[in-house]
Amino acid sequence: MVRRGVGEAHGAVSIINAISTGFGGALGIDFYTRAYVEVVEGGETMLVNKDSVGDDSLVKEVVRTVSELAGVKGLGFRVTTQSDIPIAVGLKSSSSAAVSVGLAVLDALGETADIGAFLAAVAEASQRSGVSITGAIDDAAACMLGGIVLTDNYGRKILRHEAVDQDLAVVILIPAEKTYTKSFRRETLAPIRDLVMEAFKIAERRDYWRAMTLNGLLHAAALNLPTRPIIDALSAGALGAGVTGTGPAIAAITTQEYVEPVSAALSKHGKNIVVKRVVNPPTDGHDRHIKLG
Repeated sequence: MVRRGVGEAHGAVSIINAISTGFGGALGIDFYTRAYVEVVEGGETMLVNKDSVGDDSLVKEVVRTVSELAGVKGLGFRVTTQSDIPIAVGLKSSSSAAVSVGLAVLDALGETADIGAFLAAVAEASQRSGVSITGAIDDAAACMLGGIVLTDNYGRKILRHEAVDQDLAVVILIPAEKTYTKSFRRETLAPIRDLVMEAFKIAERRDYWRAMTLNGLLHAAALNLPTRPIIDALSAGALGAGVTGTGPAIAAITTQEYVEPVSAALSKHGKNIVVKRVVNPPTDGHDRHIKLG
């Protein structure tokens, strides 16, 4: 009997970019990635849709680390992914893929894992494969659990995880340009490190949208990205706005009342505007162990 598994994760936007400090924050939103895996006895792991996705090193590392976490060796997997997340713009497509593939592997093996240990394994795989500088446990946790997370990325720890107002919307400007982590120079952000840490401290005080805006303006300036879309979104009624990840996408948090004016403000800077819902943790809470299927 062929063993198969399915896993799914959301997308996310940055509250605090962790690259310069190691401390990050993110918010889950309703993009999706779905992964399907099939166990191959004694075989190699392969990404079936590699031609459409590109580099398969992340998938192979996730399969290896999650299999080791489950105490399983010597198996290969045929992996297929589907996603509506634009890649390389800051909307956490890699973290979403890593989580969904990892969950699909657990599902196929019929195994469970502690949430913290699972996310640490995914972060390790992301760092080893080169798709993340810090491991991006903030992004992975937001993609998997929903809500807002604050994390110590190098310590592989979730410092806070909580729900947000379900009526909030996220308006996103998605430029045509792309930014790939593997080619990103970390030292670019060194001059703003102390200020980003101040933004993280603001987030620790639960002033998330002010923290997001400060983080977004700092990273826009450091990365030579335009700040005007952020200011225009705020002027139109956004609660907070900023560059997500290393961009170039700009995300703005708003109440439903201001979705249209914020969208109109961002549309002055590009035609590709997407409106997404926030994703919160299930109302029945989380068991510390996860299993799909």
